Amino acid sequence: MDVNVKETARFSFSSQVCPGEEKRVGTRTVYIGHRSISETDAYIAPKFCDNRIISSKYTLWNFLPKNLFEQFRRIANFYFLIIFLVQVIVDTPTSPITSGLPLFFVITVTAIKQGYEDWLRHRADNEVNKSSVFVVENSKCIQKESEKIKVGDIVEVKEDETFPCDLIFLSSDNASGTCLVTTASLDGESNYKTYYAVQETASLSRPDQVDTLFATIECEQPQPDLYKFVGRLNIYNQNREYIARPLGHENLLLKGAKLKDTKRIYGVAVYTGMETKMGLNSQGTSQKRSAVEKSINAFLVVYLCILISKASVCTILKYVWQSISTNDEPWYNRKSQEERDAFKVLKIFTDFLSFMVLFNFIIPVSMYVTVEMQKFLGSFFISWDKEMYDKELGEGALVNTSDLNEELGQVEYVFTDKTGTLTENCMEFIECSIDGHRYKGQFSEVDGFSVIDGPLRYYGKAEKAREGLFLRALCLCHTVQIKEDHVDGLVVSDQGCAYVSSSPDEIALVKGAKKYGFTYLGVENNYMKVKNQENETEMYKLLHVLNFDPNRRRMSVIVQTSTGNILLFCKGADSSIFDRVPEEEVERTKVHVERNALDGYRTLCVAFKEFHPDEYEKINQQLDQAKMALQDREEKMARVFDEIENNMHLIGATAVEDRLQEKVAETIEALHAAGMKVWVLTGDKMETAKSTCYACRLFQSTTELLELTSKTLADQERKEGRLHELLLEYHKKLVQDCPRTKGSIKRSWSSQDFGLIIDGSTLSLVLNSTLNSNSSNYKNIFLQICQRCTAVLCCRMAPLQKAQIVKMVKDIKGNPITLAIGDGANDVSMILEAHVGIGVKGKEGRQATRNSDYAVPKFKHLQKLLLVHGHLFYVRIAHLVQYFFYKNLCFILPQFLYQFFCGFSQQPLYDAAYLTMYNIFFTSMPILAYSLLEQHITIETLTSDPKLYMKISNNAMLKWKPFLYWTALGSFDGLVFFFGVYFSFQSISLADNGQVFGNWTFGAIVFTVLVFTVTLKLALDTRFWTWMNHFVIWGSLAFYVFFSFFYGGIIWTFLRQQRMYFVFAQMLASVFVWLIIILLIFVSLYPDILLVTLKNLKVSNQKKKVSSKNTPDSEPSRSLLLRTLSEESNVL
Repeated sequence: MDVNVKETARFSFSSQVCPGEEKRVGTRTVYIGHRSISETDAYIAPKFCDNRIISSKYTLWNFLPKNLFEQFRRIANFYFLIIFLVQVIVDTPTSPITSGLPLFFVITVTAIKQGYEDWLRHRADNEVNKSSVFVVENSKCIQKESEKIKVGDIVEVKEDETFPCDLIFLSSDNASGTCLVTTASLDGESNYKTYYAVQETASLSRPDQVDTLFATIECEQPQPDLYKFVGRLNIYNQNREYIARPLGHENLLLKGAKLKDTKRIYGVAVYTGMETKMGLNSQGTSQKRSAVEKSINAFLVVYLCILISKASVCTILKYVWQSISTNDEPWYNRKSQEERDAFKVLKIFTDFLSFMVLFNFIIPVSMYVTVEMQKFLGSFFISWDKEMYDKELGEGALVNTSDLNEELGQVEYVFTDKTGTLTENCMEFIECSIDGHRYKGQFSEVDGFSVIDGPLRYYGKAEKAREGLFLRALCLCHTVQIKEDHVDGLVVSDQGCAYVSSSPDEIALVKGAKKYGFTYLGVENNYMKVKNQENETEMYKLLHVLNFDPNRRRMSVIVQTSTGNILLFCKGADSSIFDRVPEEEVERTKVHVERNALDGYRTLCVAFKEFHPDEYEKINQQLDQAKMALQDREEKMARVFDEIENNMHLIGATAVEDRLQEKVAETIEALHAAGMKVWVLTGDKMETAKSTCYACRLFQSTTELLELTSKTLADQERKEGRLHELLLEYHKKLVQDCPRTKGSIKRSWSSQDFGLIIDGSTLSLVLNSTLNSNSSNYKNIFLQICQRCTAVLCCRMAPLQKAQIVKMVKDIKGNPITLAIGDGANDVSMILEAHVGIGVKGKEGRQATRNSDYAVPKFKHLQKLLLVHGHLFYVRIAHLVQYFFYKNLCFILPQFLYQFFCGFSQQPLYDAAYLTMYNIFFTSMPILAYSLLEQHITIETLTSDPKLYMKISNNAMLKWKPFLYWTALGSFDGLVFFFGVYFSFQSISLADNGQVFGNWTFGAIVFTVLVFTVTLKLALDTRFWTWMNHFVIWGSLAFYVFFSFFYGGIIWTFLRQQRMYFVFAQMLASVFVWLIIILLIFVSLYPDILLVTLKNLKVSNQKKKVSSKNTPDSEPSRSLLLRTLSEESNVL
């Protein structure tokens, strides 16, 4: 229905564009072509965002301060900055270079990395902003740079060009006023989508015609939802009278999308630059933190306490030592009592700071850089894995964030969608039910369908009419588009017709109708064409489409037949249809729906309704008013839809098969064996989902199922009371009667496996109970029951409920790591909520993939992603973290012990060069290579024995027990280094000429033993050797020796002190020093040698066990990441 409003030009523009609705801040007004509507008012261009895309983070002027600010927000960096400032201000025992250079190195490397990445973003932005576009000005197309487009400009876009901003579609070269667009760069959907121009502007196909348009657009302010847009187009005539037309997302052409199979279109810019939906979606989401990060922070606090304790002990003992008269300072530096007492507090404080500086290297500042590099480089191994490549899609795995690599090895709960994730989402029409009769098979012109149940008989006219009505409903009630092979507008052949839709179900239903004689031919001039069984083309005027949404769970169309009858066809889930049709019609179809659901088929019910012309006029007016609303349009539309889709008549139901994906059952079994609990969250009906769960072995034949569904809460008047009774009953059975035993594995508490089934309505009762007495702890009881179940099925779930379930499990005691995997837009909420979100590159678009942390082609790839990549990533980074703290403790402990032998004078044990380069050059590369390449257990073993995953679960390698073990090991090695060399110095002179070694030689020997020990320890821990491991381990040791000779063999004129001159060469000239170094290295590594021997025995036993299980013809899995760097393997 047109909305005609006559007004004079003197009225304010806000009252013109918003008839009956007060203008609000939440809308914007766009003047098409920058033309004022009112003759009396001058046009003042509104201030909108320009069309520049800015994805970069920095500019040339703010890079340095902004980047430094961001980096010093990290605790370790800020700590080392304070230490550096203390060294500059206070007279400390070590040069500021010792802490300043490592800090400078870390800051510089990070800044270069971030600066390069931002430069790439700047370059990509310039390519877009400087691209050429055509804008209609003075009835001509003028070429401009994209960044100069303004809101209100009329833009021309040609075939295969991308839209430079968000445009309201005005017209195209197609007479129907439509265009085809692919949005692959936005949401990953490669299929074509049809967009529509408003009927009044569709004929403006030339620049001079478009330039005559006097109109305004009032629309919502920019927001990031790609699939939502609310607006209104006001078209004025010469008398300043206008008609208003609603605008929706089907009229909005998005920046980044590409025009296809349409020569040219014209559109008006409504959102530009960073206000486009693409720009708003590029802002990113809040970062997720892994459990490893939290462990690192906890360990840092412990080591910071150790540092403060050491500094405090040394400060106290210094003054205790000086209080003894025999330990007073020499006569030439002796001070009077007054001088000693003066500024005593300040002196104690500066001494404390000096000791803090002396021991500050116990905090591993370079660990952050190494962890970042390990995560960044390690993420490529997932993308390169050929076993996670799908030939059909032509794509492999995708890593959207590398910050959660190790979290893949800690998953305890897996939440998965069903359709398109566990199943192929490739629908095939199987059968249908019409008026209570079940039909299957090919169409017969004599008898119609072949009947499965019920007597075979000749169909009368009424039954034949009902069959035709049902098949016409399948041909009309959908949003399927047809992409035709055509020449000069003529269809080449029927075989050239291809159905395109975002819903595979709709395509299956249309193909099913075609199989039985009714063919959908597409839409022409707003008429839907259907070829019937007699090869006659029927025309139906499309009046309205009531689009599907997950809350209604149905969709409808209103059409007008050639005879003038106005019909509504509706299809949807049985739960959304049965309540809206007579009860007597339900019973005869319900039995077939339930039977098909038990067989694992997806079921839909089909209903219709005929409108009297007066009735239709009323609802048409309501629909137009709802569509015209700029505020709360969706809510108003939902209320009108609810009123329209009522008092319908049930025609029948359909059954569509969606087969399981390859190796889904094997993957779920492997996840269960790894100790993970798998929950299926689906919008499907219970019977269908239950059948699928049995097929994929989520439920076993021995699993006892507990149901909390609308069926089990049959009493409508006391649903909550009945729910309370069932919860208590199940709680008693699982929790009270089957207490958890101490040694049981985490997924089983008794010999009986239990599974839980709950639907959306019951879950709402659990989460939002109104009872205040006995049911106040519904949620806790429900969670305890779920924790004791090996599998949970949640059916009839709305998208928000999926996210609520994930959050509920995340918040239980112990905060288990959760993973959500899905393929559709309705899975995005749970993917974002979970600790780790996985998108499946399915057929329902790429919304899930875009919002995920990782994406895989198929569900089966989840097995290798978790059990292999996740396991290895976690073990590697856990070892990296523990190793960094260990080697820094080994480094600083001798420095601390040395203070007891130098009168707590803050004399450093190591030369400043060694202090500076220890973490940067001497010990950094071996651990980086280890953390990228290590394979402590073979890929084949990890794949074949999922139980190995449980051994690293619950952050096992970064708990306090292993942390204390590494700390004890570091303390032991530090004691061996210091006292081994100390006692060696007591007995004899070590030099061959009888010369006694000095302080710096003592420190150099300790440091040499230290570097060789921590590096060789890593070599002992390495199970998988590649040429890269050999290169960095032996290369690092060789570099240390070379540097020591080079640094001590030359007099460096720019250095104030030449403390290390010829020290290293003289030290190694002594045979006794060689013996001491070798002996101390062996003593330090002796515990590790014992552990390695035991581990090797264990690994060999595991290999024998695996080889005995494998069949001769089975092809073992190959590790791509290690294959690339192994000498014995082929290069990629």
